[in-house]
Amino acid sequence: MLGYRRVVVPRDLASITRIDHAAETPPTELGVSPRGLARIWEAVENLYRTGLQPAFTIVIRRHGRVLMKRSIGYLRGNGPGEREDRVVLTPDAPMCLFSASKAITALLVHKLAEDGKLSLDQRVVEYIPEFAPHGKDRVTIRQLLAHRAGIPTLPVKHPDPSLLQHWDAMVHLLCLAPPFDPRFEKQAYHALTSGFIIGELVRRVGRIALRDALRQWIAEPLKLQFMSFGLPPEQRALAPRHYRTGPKPMWPITAISERVLGVDFERAVEASNDEAFLSSIVPAGNIYASADDACRVFQMLLDDGEFEGRRILKPETVRAAIRPVGKIQFDGMLGIPIRFSPGFMLGERPFGLWGPNCRAAFGHIGFLTVLCWADPERDISVAILNNGKSIAPVGFLRTVRIIGAISRSCRPVRAARPLQPYS
Repeated sequence: MLGYRRVVVPRDLASITRIDHAAETPPTELGVSPRGLARIWEAVENLYRTGLQPAFTIVIRRHGRVLMKRSIGYLRGNGPGEREDRVVLTPDAPMCLFSASKAITALLVHKLAEDGKLSLDQRVVEYIPEFAPHGKDRVTIRQLLAHRAGIPTLPVKHPDPSLLQHWDAMVHLLCLAPPFDPRFEKQAYHALTSGFIIGELVRRVGRIALRDALRQWIAEPLKLQFMSFGLPPEQRALAPRHYRTGPKPMWPITAISERVLGVDFERAVEASNDEAFLSSIVPAGNIYASADDACRVFQMLLDDGEFEGRRILKPETVRAAIRPVGKIQFDGMLGIPIRFSPGFMLGERPFGLWGPNCRAAFGHIGFLTVLCWADPERDISVAILNNGKSIAPVGFLRTVRIIGAISRSCRPVRAARPLQPYS
């Protein structure tokens, strides 16, 4: 098919699979049958066979212990059209979380709230007075974190991705931007924009650089290997490039991409490999981490702010972070019904982002197929990272089947606390 890109898929997938046997716990000890574990991995292999994902890592924790920690594919040498110097991927490779970065960055604000330095119901202008134009002086920090601040896009046509490098200019443009909804009642996904205002809050209120906040408040306490905004030059050889795979995006996908991201789909993928992206701080879109790093964060949240006996956040802080803001509504940018908390995409019944009957689950999606979530009812935390960016329907379908396989194999074991919407 003209413009269709896929990678070479070897007949023997075991040759490009790596399993951290030392980390994995026998499934029966975690209430999962061997067949259930095999079902999950079979779903992963079926996605890989589409040729849409050059590199794929997954970590699943159940009851706090590692059920699955694996990778499949190549670190380099097997992108679409590439045939040389192939290096097999390992489970601990760092990858970009893309929009799943939002959930991690939001925790920095929740940490400030926990320390009494701000309240989620305070107005943004109390800390960033220049955010006031066009009625935005009414926007609260809670609304900002839940995509209700009215700034889903930049007030610039066809912005150049290099603008992401210019922090003060981004903040200035967003402060001057007229709101999407002057009443600030409509939810409209802020793909990259709100992250700069959130980051500015952390800088001004916490009097700390964002990279330092992420390292001191989350990465070091959780003993994470890679988590950072961007990727240091000395670590870049450890991370796979991003590739556009599958069919060439056409209208209306191109229009949706430009509306949500500000640039067309292919340009967004290309920009994610640039030095500018790797070196910048993009709070809503460029945190790098291994799947184990990301899974540890969600396991900590699942365990009310603790991880392996270390207190990272208070239980009430975690509850505030995952509490819904308002009722479910059709998102003004994404065009789908979805609930947000101050930082997380929430599950639903009878079916939602995180599988069937997953109303208590919370997490975030990054660039379509990066998935990080926790489900209190099933007592699982999951991180799925990959580098193929595709609009191919078969890719979405098989990703959904991975989520379904995890949900079916890890059956509910406890009742989750009901989450009452904040309004």
